[in-house]
Amino acid sequence: RGGTNAWSLGGIDPNTTIAIYFDISNPGTSPLPEGKRRFIQFLTKYQHSNGRTRLRATTLCGPWYNLPQGDNAPKSAPPPGAAGRFNANMEQPNPVKMSFDQEAAAVLLARVAVERTATEDIADVLRWVDRSLIRLGAKFADYVPDDPSSFRLSPEFSLFPQFIFHLRRSQFLQLFNSSPDEAAYYRYILNKESTTNSLVMIQPTLLSYSFNGPPQPALLDSQSVRPDTILLLDTFFHVVVFHGETTAAWREQRYHEQEEHAAFRNLLEAPQADAQMIMDNRFPVPRYIVCDQHKSEARFLMAKLNPSVTHNSEGAGGAQVFT
Repeated sequence: RGGTNAWSLGGIDPNTTIAIYFDISNPGTSPLPEGKRRFIQFLTKYQHSNGRTRLRATTLCGPWYNLPQGDNAPKSAPPPGAAGRFNANMEQPNPVKMSFDQEAAAVLLARVAVERTATEDIADVLRWVDRSLIRLGAKFADYVPDDPSSFRLSPEFSLFPQFIFHLRRSQFLQLFNSSPDEAAYYRYILNKESTTNSLVMIQPTLLSYSFNGPPQPALLDSQSVRPDTILLLDTFFHVVVFHGETTAAWREQRYHEQEEHAAFRNLLEAPQADAQMIMDNRFPVPRYIVCDQHKSEARFLMAKLNPSVTHNSEGAGGAQVFT
């Protein structure tokens, strides 16, 4: 912004990740010459902790892609020697579609959405997020018009809708129960952390521990809450160890202190050790919460789950989420 190509930062660290957005000024009616490539170079000048000034140059290049002219162009056989670049319908694969990075795209969209909250109402930002997802699906999904059951997304896009679902429910766009200071802090951290850490903020990770085997990834859904399991939730800002109702009762009866229940003792210790490992490798250090099902601090986990089981559900497993 501002018609400049130089920006100043107050400070950077090895994990600082900066997002730069480019507007393509060339209209679609003026295709670029075939084989034309793009070049982008970033020059980062900073003072190291040893007092010396360093200059780091990062150069990126890649080809431009011209959209095919006309949607009704007849399909013909591929040219000799190029059969590997065409699909079964004699259509040349779209390199933009094949190289789409859905994790990075979700973080980039989240940063733009957070930026827009400074000047727009949250409801308007949520509508813009929804329209962005609809436009992406209309452009890159495979579907038959007026047939919702035919809608399909390729593997490069399959996780993007669920990232957007969790973004809409996150503390970045839902300010209920957050003070202005908390909201500003959360958004500041999102705008500087790496893609991996930012995705954990948008869509927290959930691990389930049980007697049935090693820890398993679990869905962020109320059906993942079972009385005989322990859940480990990592939201980047909080690390929550959640004990199911039966597991908490066994612990209160001190079964883990008995030699014949060594497996139960190991089950209790495993998520706590993994939680400590997460906190040791993260800055700022997240808040550590140990809670039991139906207790007050269980809200830190339940608020992140999809409420597929409510008080109106009949015969469904999992924990009820009151909405």
